[in-house]
Amino acid sequence: MKYIDEFNDPDLARRLLDEIRATATRPWALMEVCGGQTHSIIRHGIDQLLPEQVELIHGPGCPVCVTPLEVIDKALEIASRPGVIFCSFGDMLRVPGTDRDLFRVKGEGGDVRVVYSPLDALELARRHPDREVVFFAIGFETTAPANAMAVHQARRLGLTNFSLLVSHVRVPPAVEAIMTAPACRVQGFLAAGHVCSVMGMAEYPELAERFRVPMVVTGFEPLDILEGIRLAVRQLERGEHRVENAYPRAVREEGNPAAVRMIEEVFEVTDRNWRGIGPIPLSGWRLTDTFRSYDAEHRFDVTGIRTEEPAECRSGEVLQGLIKPTECEAFGTTCTPRNPLGATMVSSEGACAAYYLYRRMNAATPQAERAAREEMNPVA
Repeated sequence: MKYIDEFNDPDLARRLLDEIRATATRPWALMEVCGGQTHSIIRHGIDQLLPEQVELIHGPGCPVCVTPLEVIDKALEIASRPGVIFCSFGDMLRVPGTDRDLFRVKGEGGDVRVVYSPLDALELARRHPDREVVFFAIGFETTAPANAMAVHQARRLGLTNFSLLVSHVRVPPAVEAIMTAPACRVQGFLAAGHVCSVMGMAEYPELAERFRVPMVVTGFEPLDILEGIRLAVRQLERGEHRVENAYPRAVREEGNPAAVRMIEEVFEVTDRNWRGIGPIPLSGWRLTDTFRSYDAEHRFDVTGIRTEEPAECRSGEVLQGLIKPTECEAFGTTCTPRNPLGATMVSSEGACAAYYLYRRMNAATPQAERAAREEMNPVA
């Protein structure tokens, strides 16, 4: 299959690994920004195949994982109200709020629906004019154009029963927050290819120059990731710090201008709180004044919710790249995909979920290993 088999070729992978081994002469720590890249790395064992000089640090690139707990609780409050159809992508339904999740709200009678696009939610609003339809609009720059289009279409169609609960975040401010953190060890980045396919690469050269780190725009297949690592290590060995595009089949320098225009028409930049990390200035989007009537947070008056993360969950440290998932004492024991403490264990792009799915036996404790075995081989 075109663009699948070609980027999983084991012979080419071995050649790239040989080049990385030949290039790396000292320790280097690279961060992959995207959770999709993390899953590909763990699934294919790329981090285990790399020479010991090259360490991969998992970054905060999972949109579900960084959605703040207070926003999850706002979603739960809105979804519980009579007359509301609450729409979301599927991996948000298991994300724990303070005391429940969207699956529990659905089980208690809330009309919670999984959709594949915000335009599906818009169609529900058109078909049910007597109901309030809310779409949970989370994500990085990648999902923003479709969410912006949904609001734009709702306004054009005159639909007043449609709104978004917005929790959009932006990658460049997160990179700055990572690099200015006291415990930062990151020396180079594998930048998220899908984000750059929308926004382009214009925001990254300044960051690469200011923090003197290479930034290689990278795809998601095994060979994409190995090529990104190879280019980043080559820059580090040469003392370079610039932006390189290792994903030219999907990313252009300017990105997608039509998508950017749609985002800029509907959204404006704002400060945003990141789950497990905290507030990052100018790191998110909110609806502009023109489209503010479509903001579910204000429509349903859920602006005063305050929350506190469970003390035993260390997902914030995982998201910042300070620890690996198996270094958390709760991993695989009190925190599993069936009973998650944090979003990183249930999101399809969460680092903890990746470790649990693809390295069950690499758990942190004997108890975690035993729990993983029991889940894999349940007793009848």
